[in-house]
Amino acid sequence: MSKPLSAQPLLKNATDDTDDTDLVNNLMSAAQDRGMRIIVIDGVKSIGNSNTTNEGRNSAADYPDLMKAQTEFIKFREILKNTYYGLPDSIESAIESIRYKSPSGDLHSFIRALYWSALLLLVGALVERQIYIKRVVERWLAPDLKTNPVGYVDKVPLLVKRGLLKVIGVILSMMVAYVIGSTLFPGTPPESIQYTIAIVYISYAASRLVALVLRMILVPNLNQYRIPRLSDRDASQLYYWLWAVFTFNIVAVMFSVWVDEMGENNAVNAAIASFLGALVALSNIVLVIVNRVPISKAMRSGKKANNTSPMIRLISGAWLPVVIVYFIYSWLEMSFRLVLSKPMSAPLIAGAYVILISIVVVYGLINYFIERIFQREKRYVLMEPELSESEQQKKEQDYLENSAIDNAILVHHPLATFEDLARRISGILSLIVGILALTKIWKIDNSLMHATGARTVVNIVAILFIGYIVYHVVRIWIDHKIHQEGGVVVALGDEGGASGASRLATLLPLFRNFMLAVISMSIAFSALLEVGINVSPLFAGAGVIGLAIGFGAQTLVRDIFSGAFYLFDDAFRRGEYVDIGSVKGTVEKISVRSFQLRHHLGPLHTIPFGEIQHLTNFSRDWVMMKLPLRLTYDTDPERVRKLIKKLGLALMDDPEIGDTFLQPLKSQGVIEMQDSAMIVRVKFMAKPGDQWVIRKRVFQEIRDLFQKEGINFAHREVTVRLAGDVPENLTEQQKQTVAAAALDDDIDDSGSSSVDDR
Repeated sequence: MSKPLSAQPLLKNATDDTDDTDLVNNLMSAAQDRGMRIIVIDGVKSIGNSNTTNEGRNSAADYPDLMKAQTEFIKFREILKNTYYGLPDSIESAIESIRYKSPSGDLHSFIRALYWSALLLLVGALVERQIYIKRVVERWLAPDLKTNPVGYVDKVPLLVKRGLLKVIGVILSMMVAYVIGSTLFPGTPPESIQYTIAIVYISYAASRLVALVLRMILVPNLNQYRIPRLSDRDASQLYYWLWAVFTFNIVAVMFSVWVDEMGENNAVNAAIASFLGALVALSNIVLVIVNRVPISKAMRSGKKANNTSPMIRLISGAWLPVVIVYFIYSWLEMSFRLVLSKPMSAPLIAGAYVILISIVVVYGLINYFIERIFQREKRYVLMEPELSESEQQKKEQDYLENSAIDNAILVHHPLATFEDLARRISGILSLIVGILALTKIWKIDNSLMHATGARTVVNIVAILFIGYIVYHVVRIWIDHKIHQEGGVVVALGDEGGASGASRLATLLPLFRNFMLAVISMSIAFSALLEVGINVSPLFAGAGVIGLAIGFGAQTLVRDIFSGAFYLFDDAFRRGEYVDIGSVKGTVEKISVRSFQLRHHLGPLHTIPFGEIQHLTNFSRDWVMMKLPLRLTYDTDPERVRKLIKKLGLALMDDPEIGDTFLQPLKSQGVIEMQDSAMIVRVKFMAKPGDQWVIRKRVFQEIRDLFQKEGINFAHREVTVRLAGDVPENLTEQQKQTVAAAALDDDIDDSGSSSVDDR
């Protein structure tokens, strides 16, 4: 191949008076003397005139991007056409170069080196499998294997240990192959043969290491240690496909490297590399199409699409066409660089796989340390050697049950704990690192990022990411404080009256909403400032809007201020049973301008704070319950008092309701004398919310006690006196009239007494 002709010597001899046409003619003559048919002028300053004006351009770099791309495309087309026409001669030249470097003058020496190297490596792999793996690795790993490992803490150590031991096995197999080869073929082979053997060994080592990494991730033969949620069939299928495609990629790359070194022909190397690159891209496309379902499942962690977040759902559904386009673009970009003889970086496909595997491995290690940090409490529970095995298991079971209860209470958000947030952040950071690494592989420089606005997008993403972390840290911290304060107190079917949450637990939700609103607005304003939008008018507009609300929404302002004073006065808390006159119920939710009451029969009432005229709280400190008993006139009140006192002491010791009493059941004596009954009243003091259960139990115990002691309850009676006529002389019509009058009197009497619907 002819040496490229440089125009610099001609430019050095040029003066200010030299015509551009003369320089071009001299350059053409020199090219013809060297037998060159194509001249490419690239990056040459304006010919014949070193003093550029403002209207001229100093270099090719000053041309617009579109013009530079067009110039490169024209150059690519011309070089590709000439390379295609000259490819037969280039192939013959490359073969001659390979034969020249062969010890035997033909290709058989390299084929024999390839054959024997592969055979010896196979022998080394068999020795590794039969001796090292079965007798060393499996024995070392057997004590560490668990039937049901939990989380990264149990899985990652064994997978890492297993991977390191097998890396030693790969090295051992290569050493066995090398020793056997040195014994069978003593002496030092020629450099070309040594280079060929090195290429084979590197390909073998890379293929084996890739297989080990894939086994650590997919674990096809130990499903209990598999981190991605895949079935055995999907994991095995994905593993073998990935290993086959990776091995083919490695062999293709190493063969291209060997041809480039041995053939010493850029045209042949470009043709072979481009052809193999097309096969590599095609194999990867087939890989992702065949395994699209297992890969999507792994992205969703084995969940259905409807049970995942919108972002995960979008990624798991749209990744396939993006990846296919990426593979095709990678092949085109590599071919373009090969034809133009531009410096080659790492292949985009190989770089993407390396980054993907690195992300998965780093993500697993980060989650391992996260679990180590957030599971200290569990380890402290388990690390008590003085307990017996049964006591240890019971304590562990109690811990797990309590943790499950806490999680059931806390989990009202996908990120309920700091551990969940740390896992989410680790995933986002891994993805960001992968994207940044891809930009390095694509060689996206700062000037291009600035020109396309990518730098602004990166800054906005950084602001949103930081704001995302702060937002959830504040939310999780406040949620945990609410839980610690007993914030979750409203239960389904609660009859009301129980002690509510603490004052802090009542105010914290409002504080949480306020803080989250402030953080969200700060993030939004920061993002707008990064884009270049002036947010000062927004603040001014907010002030005007606030003033308009103050004048036009007086009811809203009254509700907000009334609620603030009610909360500051600690008039009620969440979970307390209150009565505001028109409605009553348990305080279930408190917002800025209203609160919601859940009636014990189920209806939910929403009341603005400004509508409250008075409020009665039934859930503070203690409750006194008084129960009237209708007894006959022949009952001894003193005897009743003693029996009730004895019953009250017995109920104080009752295992179910004894601890709910604040004062025992006692009799208050006769409080009223009616026509047909003597009213004796009993009372007890209990904790708020427990009085309804105690009342039912007290009525039942009193009934059983009085029945046993022969004390009778008085039934309602109506006495009708008739003037003059004797009852026996009444007609049937008169008897019906008297009965109707007695019934009306009984209804009026019973209707005057209120019956609690609980």
